[in-house]
Amino acid sequence: MAFRLTGGTKDYIVVGSDSGRIVILEYQPSKNMFEKIHQETFGKSGCRRIVPGQFLAVDPKGRAVMISAIEKQKLVYILNRDAAARLTISSPLEAHKANTLVYHVVGVDVGFENPMFACLEMDYEEADNDPTGEAAANTQQTLTFYELDLGLNHVVRKYSEPLEEHGNFLITVPGGSDGPSGVLICSENYITYKNFGDQPDIRCPIPRRRNDLDDPERGMIFVCSATHKTKSMFFFLAQTEQGDIFKITLETDEDMVTEIRLKYFDTVPVAAAMCVLKTGFLFVASEFGNHYLYQIAHLGDDDEEPEFSSAMPLEEGDTFFFQPRPLKNLVLVDELDSLSPILFCQVSEMAVSELPGNPNAVWTVRRHIEDEFDAYIIVSFVNATLVLSIGETVEEVTDSGFLGTTPTLSCSLLGDDALVQVYPDGIRHIRADKRVNEWKTPGKKTIVKCAVNQRQVVIALTGGELVYFEMDPSGQLNEYTERKEMSADVVCMSLANVPPGEQRSRFLAVGLVDNTVRIISLDPSDCLQPLSMQALPAQPESLCIVEMGGTEKQDELGERGSIGFLYLNIGLQNGVLLRTVLDPVTGDLSDTRTRYLGSRPVKLFRVRMQGQEAVLAMSSRSWLSYSYQSRFHLTPLSYETLEFASGFASEQCPEGIVAISTNTLRILALEKLGAVFNQVAFPLQYTPRKFVIHPESNNLIIIETDHNAYTEATKAQRKQQMAEEMVEAAGEDERELAAEMAAAFLNENLPESIFGAPKAGNGQWASVIRVMNPIQGNTLDLVQLEQNEAAFSVAVCRFSNTGEDWYVLVGVAKDLILNPRSVAGGFVYTYKLVNNGEKLEFLHKTPVEEVPAAIAPFQGRVLIGVGKLLRVYDLGKKKLLRKCENKHIANYISGIQTIGHRVIVSDVQESFIWVRYKRNENQLIIFADDTYPRWVTTASLLDYDTVAGADKFGNICVVRLPPNTNDEVDEDPTGNKALWDRGLLNGASQKDHDFFQHVEMHLRSEHPPLCGRDHLSFRSYYFPVKNVIDGDLCEQFNSMEPNKQKNVSEELDRTPPEVSKKLEDIRTRYAF
Repeated sequence: MAFRLTGGTKDYIVVGSDSGRIVILEYQPSKNMFEKIHQETFGKSGCRRIVPGQFLAVDPKGRAVMISAIEKQKLVYILNRDAAARLTISSPLEAHKANTLVYHVVGVDVGFENPMFACLEMDYEEADNDPTGEAAANTQQTLTFYELDLGLNHVVRKYSEPLEEHGNFLITVPGGSDGPSGVLICSENYITYKNFGDQPDIRCPIPRRRNDLDDPERGMIFVCSATHKTKSMFFFLAQTEQGDIFKITLETDEDMVTEIRLKYFDTVPVAAAMCVLKTGFLFVASEFGNHYLYQIAHLGDDDEEPEFSSAMPLEEGDTFFFQPRPLKNLVLVDELDSLSPILFCQVSEMAVSELPGNPNAVWTVRRHIEDEFDAYIIVSFVNATLVLSIGETVEEVTDSGFLGTTPTLSCSLLGDDALVQVYPDGIRHIRADKRVNEWKTPGKKTIVKCAVNQRQVVIALTGGELVYFEMDPSGQLNEYTERKEMSADVVCMSLANVPPGEQRSRFLAVGLVDNTVRIISLDPSDCLQPLSMQALPAQPESLCIVEMGGTEKQDELGERGSIGFLYLNIGLQNGVLLRTVLDPVTGDLSDTRTRYLGSRPVKLFRVRMQGQEAVLAMSSRSWLSYSYQSRFHLTPLSYETLEFASGFASEQCPEGIVAISTNTLRILALEKLGAVFNQVAFPLQYTPRKFVIHPESNNLIIIETDHNAYTEATKAQRKQQMAEEMVEAAGEDERELAAEMAAAFLNENLPESIFGAPKAGNGQWASVIRVMNPIQGNTLDLVQLEQNEAAFSVAVCRFSNTGEDWYVLVGVAKDLILNPRSVAGGFVYTYKLVNNGEKLEFLHKTPVEEVPAAIAPFQGRVLIGVGKLLRVYDLGKKKLLRKCENKHIANYISGIQTIGHRVIVSDVQESFIWVRYKRNENQLIIFADDTYPRWVTTASLLDYDTVAGADKFGNICVVRLPPNTNDEVDEDPTGNKALWDRGLLNGASQKDHDFFQHVEMHLRSEHPPLCGRDHLSFRSYYFPVKNVIDGDLCEQFNSMEPNKQKNVSEELDRTPPEVSKKLEDIRTRYAF
């Protein structure tokens, strides 16, 4: 939670976690990270019920914080500042009460009186001691106030009163000079205002949706809220568990609250938390889907929506009704995909236009240095140059001053407002007033390569001669007196951009035919002198010097610029990209990193991304190299092969790329950076549980199942029934009106993704089986199962007695109730795949006595886990025929993998069981099992003896049979052994293994987690961690402070760049 000391201007964050410690963090904008200011230990770690950490409450004036456990313990810390204005934290004050469960804690706003905290509690002492259970039935929840007496420095339990309804959370009401103070208690079906003194309780029912398909007996609760407070007013936004947001205001008479008013505001997906920003935005942190940012367009004061008030007379148990509608007060501004990290980079095409031939290069230039957007796109062909102007549309122009009858080698803005065009026979300098100066090549020589920036032009003539031009203060291009002969032909060159406040870029990089890159000085004192050289494994194709990883700084004159590192990127003809650090003083090259990008020679282009320089590298596919949050990323772009590109800025697309591909010109925009996968999401009707791939058509067969849900048929039936009841309930004179309302109700279809699906109640299931084309994402066939049939498993297989036909088997449970568990039985539906895997044709259904939770094809038959029985079935005419079974699996089969004669069964609670099928005796025999209990959710075979599994607590394990295990199968029929003979860490050597083990060890001590967890105990939460090195922790080496990096790398006898290069190598060997 955030808090701010009285009179302070900066928020701190206090964190309660299961580490047994309270941690206070401060955000450092310069480093873009949190810094730990205090860490106080008060208990053992872990999820012990009585160790605080579950609930946090902050005094609104920032003077104290209460941290509470689920049961018994509460601690209060006093926050203050010392003489140097640093935050201080006191030792903890106890407010424990035994035998008490806590539901929620908030800080009450009492102005500058003694800080006060309100808790929802329940005392279970009597219920514990009463064997009849009567006391348990009569136990009431209480609202308890704790006061921190700042004078006496201790906490007293000031006041407690029993509640009628069971509350689920509290909302603090602004107090002091801002409001009446007190709390709102959100409970089932009601919201109640309570305060000290003679304030009577004010209670208002929570409105419900009119004509709701939900179970009418089900209570309605608020799940989260946000408070908005200005100097003159305040209001709350509270969201129900259906996603409807209500605006809640309090009417006051002097300091007494007289009524609560609720008004339907809008409906958004159900949130775990909401936050109203001072700038008029609402952030919704969604519980299961994407996170949304809305702009609050209206406060909903002056619309037609009815307002509900606690003063309106209602019978006990009655409530108000409202009609949900699409967004009216909120406008969706942005959404954050909830695939934990951002996992993709996509390219969106802004425009594609065909060109008269196949161009070989493209550039963009501005007319004036102050211009925000580009003015021209220049496209070069084998024997001509095309100039396009950028405006509302892109069209050809002829009066730009560029020479159109020749190919162009490069062009750029020169100085403030002049353009330069370099072509094989010379250089053309076009001034702003369209005056043209030409420099022609001497004799028979032509220009083969060139490099230009805002003030400098360097050209290479045939034979390896370099000519250097620099712009003087009058805007004239002057040739440097000497020329430089290189020892071999020049194949590529690059100049860096001119740094802010300087006259020139000091370095020129030149790539030669003899597989070297040379850095040449352009400083007047040693102009055209070689500074350093690097030998390359292959011939260079292109070079690009960029400044990356910089932080924005302002110099003395207030000029903004970024101070970063200079990197020389070298693209080789064999498809490898090298990135080398270029020393800004001496010009030395060091710390080279390599990546293989593709089969074609790598071309490099400088573009701008997020206000910084980035490099677009093109081989057989395109990659973007950029620095983001002080780490380098090299991301593949999901787009067809491009041949040449340039940065592009226009009003529609401020950071785009213009590129050529065969004979088309394309304008692209990169949408999401920080991305690794190229992905497309297709929305489904219910939660997808499992899918299989049809091997011939590659279509997906997906089963989707939701609990507490209605099928479409049941929904339609319920709607029809409710519409009929509406008409029946109306009197004679209201019949017509009721019929109209009923018709409107039947026609209205609110999208469930926003308004939520109706909650059908416990034991109600809805399922579909979907055949989908994964490329287009279109549904080819959809089978709706009946109400309360829940699909849990699916397999696609062939049977040895039916030839080439493919069958889909779906395991379905009937009337399953999860707790206490009961099931009316199950079925295995058998479908035949027809129309080349596009349609399901129903064959028959086989009744079984338990839930068929796992199905796997096996030697021309099929293995089905029915509850805890493992069975082999074969296909019959009327149903599946049972051939064999094993009854010795402990609890419940959650998955089946097969390899050769072996079957690996995962149990819901007892890890893996290895079974062998003996064909001659027709028996399934268990020959090995795991000694640890693991609650396996999914598994995958790695080879004949090894299986990887994940459990429901988020652990991953690799389990292997001991080498001498005998199931009378001697040879390895799969040839898969090689995968696991690679040894440790994906085939890293023993030396690497030791190195990373030491990196991990040092990082555990030098860079501990923010919330005070011990890294080793966290990773060993359920099982001691074994033979696994935490790569995520090692990767944090790059984000440590430089002096810490130095200490750690010295301990390892390396330098910091060597350590980070080693980390990059092991990561890029198998991932991005």
